[in-house]
Amino acid sequence: MAAVAMPHRVFRLLATVWVGSLLTIGFAVAPVLFSMLTRMAAGSVAAQLFRIEGIVGAVSGVLLLALSNQLVRRGCDDYRRVRWLLAAMLGCVLIGYFALQPFMNALRTAAMEAGTDIANSPYVSRFGMLHGISSLFYLAESVFGLMLIWKLPARDA
Repeated sequence: MAAVAMPHRVFRLLATVWVGSLLTIGFAVAPVLFSMLTRMAAGSVAAQLFRIEGIVGAVSGVLLLALSNQLVRRGCDDYRRVRWLLAAMLGCVLIGYFALQPFMNALRTAAMEAGTDIANSPYVSRFGMLHGISSLFYLAESVFGLMLIWKLPARDA
C-alpha cells in the first residue's frame, strides 16, 4: 500500500509547495515589500523573488505533468482532470514570466542606462502595460493553483 500511495503523496506535496509559494510571494511578500521599502528597492527584490517563483513553477509544472501522466497510465483517472489545470498553470508561468519578464527587464535596464528608474522614464507606460498583463497571468495561475489543490484526489490509491 505504501508503494502505491507514494506517487500520490509526492504529487500532493509538490503541488502544495508550488501553489503555496505562488500565493505567499505574490499575495503576502510582494505587498509587504512595497509597503516597507522604496518602490525601486521593493521592485528589485520582488523581481528576484518572482524569478525564483518562475523557475519553481516551470520545474514543478513539468514534474507534475509527467507524474500525472504516469498516474493516469497506471489507471488513476482522477488525475486526468488535474492535468488541464497543470497545463494552464504551466502556460501562465511560461507566458507571464519567461515571455513577458524579459521585455520588462529590458525596459528597466534601458531606464537605468538613461540614469533614471522605470517610474520616471519614457518607458513607464509600456512597462505598466506589460506589468498589468504579467499580473493577470500570475492571478490566473494562482486561481488555477487553488483549483488544483481543491481537486486533488482525496485518496492515495
